[in-house]
Amino acid sequence: MKQRFSIFLMSALLAPILAIPPFQSANAETAQPGASRQVLLKKAISLPSKEVQTNLIRVHFPSGYKTPLHTHEGPGPRYVLKGKLRVEDAGESHVYGQGDVFWETGQAMTVENIGGGDAEIVIFELAPVK
Repeated sequence: MKQRFSIFLMSALLAPILAIPPFQSANAETAQPGASRQVLLKKAISLPSKEVQTNLIRVHFPSGYKTPLHTHEGPGPRYVLKGKLRVEDAGESHVYGQGDVFWETGQAMTVENIGGGDAEIVIFELAPVK
């Protein structure tokens, strides 16, 4: 039940930013014709506490921009809206492009826009409540 709610919550929060309709609950009795569902990322995690602050952030990276080494308030999924990014996180380096989803650990990391134009990403953070 918790996982189903988490997926529904994430899709409802991301829908306005990604310009896609939120997914229906798995228990929805009526499905609209033509509706589809695609799991973009599935990851089991242990949360640091029962209360978690969720942050949904849209970030723009100009062409050629590289962030300094930094951390975020918490881990979570990331969705690349456009562009091509090299992400160095927890000692690993990966390249992601438009439509890719990946998990950021919350550890020290950098992001570099290696595409030919601007890049954008949506960050969904799961941070401890302060």
